Amino acid sequence: MGGLTAHEDEGGRRVYARLRAGERAAERFLATADGAGPGDEGRGPLRAFRAAGRGAALAGVSLVVSCLLFCLVLVSVCLVPLGVGLLTTPPVLAVIREYALGRRERARAWGGMRIGLAYRPLPPLRPGFAGEAGLCLALLRDPATWRDIGWLLLDCTAGVVLSVLAPLVLLYPVWGAVLAAGGWRIFEDSPEWYLFVPVDSQVTGLLALAVGVVIALTARWSAPALLRAYFRLTRAALAPGREREMAARIDRLTATREDAVDNSAAELRRIERDLHDGAQARLVAVGMDLGLNESLVERDPAKAKELLGKARQSSAEALGELRDLVRGIHPPVLAERGLVDAVRALALRLPVETEVVADVPGRAEAPVEAAAYFATSELLANAVKHAGADRIRIDLGHREGRLRISVGDNGGGGAALAKGTGLAGVERRLGTFDGVLAVSSPPGSPTLATVELPCVLS
Repeated sequence: MGGLTAHEDEGGRRVYARLRAGERAAERFLATADGAGPGDEGRGPLRAFRAAGRGAALAGVSLVVSCLLFCLVLVSVCLVPLGVGLLTTPPVLAVIREYALGRRERARAWGGMRIGLAYRPLPPLRPGFAGEAGLCLALLRDPATWRDIGWLLLDCTAGVVLSVLAPLVLLYPVWGAVLAAGGWRIFEDSPEWYLFVPVDSQVTGLLALAVGVVIALTARWSAPALLRAYFRLTRAALAPGREREMAARIDRLTATREDAVDNSAAELRRIERDLHDGAQARLVAVGMDLGLNESLVERDPAKAKELLGKARQSSAEALGELRDLVRGIHPPVLAERGLVDAVRALALRLPVETEVVADVPGRAEAPVEAAAYFATSELLANAVKHAGADRIRIDLGHREGRLRISVGDNGGGGAALAKGTGLAGVERRLGTFDGVLAVSSPPGSPTLATVELPCVLS
């Protein structure tokens, strides 16, 4: 296996992009799931029926999907020594990570439980077979990968048993009623056991009915309790240690801090270059014109007057360049009027129709506003330059301690973080503030880019 075809190499990039998208989804989940979810709410039969329905759904999905994914990853890992598994394992693990994240979300929404996650950062994807092999080995060295695989086995065995018990506590009393109504007569050779009751007569049938009534009366709390037990089992299998989770978060913040330092250094170099090549050069020219004007003011007043006009024009141009430079560092409208008005000002300067919808009742801290502003500016620039859109919509909102900005266009799609369209830089800028960027841009379809930043409004 000396190399990869172009099609296979493209497949590897797609898998890598899918894993990266999973990383960002995991970051959003961690950012929005710091506490427990609502869990099962309500009282009485409705709560029990809801838990029973959810338990039945989880049992069916676990029995089919978890079992299938476990078999696929087991076969794929066994093929790693032959080389084939190096290509097949990453896409299977990408699906497993998405599946496990979905189960975490169900645990938060249905069971009121937070299940942490701590995947190691993905290494850069190198071209060719060496990159595919390196990605596979990096995934297999991640302890979280083996937690996911172990959870699949547990989910399609003990997890199915626990989840199916939730609907069973509602259905089993019905069987007791059937036995009491004469169903016991079907079993002539041996009695039908209803829990601990051997049903072989009308009397024992009525006893089974009484047991069924007790089960039905207790289902209002036993069905939700069984569903929570299922999610506790899931948490025991999937959740990393607190130390490992914090270490992963620290690693991410360290990486984004390094990006922030690099970005700051690059920004300082840009400002220095703009000053040297722009305003500084014009001011030097103004000084030279004024020096020459001193020698001409008495012997050639007309020429001196012409030089004064030229110096005045150069100084005005230098002032304009300085204002543009300052606006690029921190727009005055952002400092004076806040993020919403600054984004509206951005929209007014765009050459395409742009709608801004905002519900931000307050202002965030200045660094957060600046990060959100420049991220939005980059997303709008991408929409104008690359999407071929003629209509853009910007939504700004703040909910549950997070500033959310969505930029959607009706262009041709195809935007991706790996394509070098500036989105990767936006992601790095947001990562400094523990923010995330999500992009949905199928080829030939509209693009929706969403920025989320944790912040408190004043």
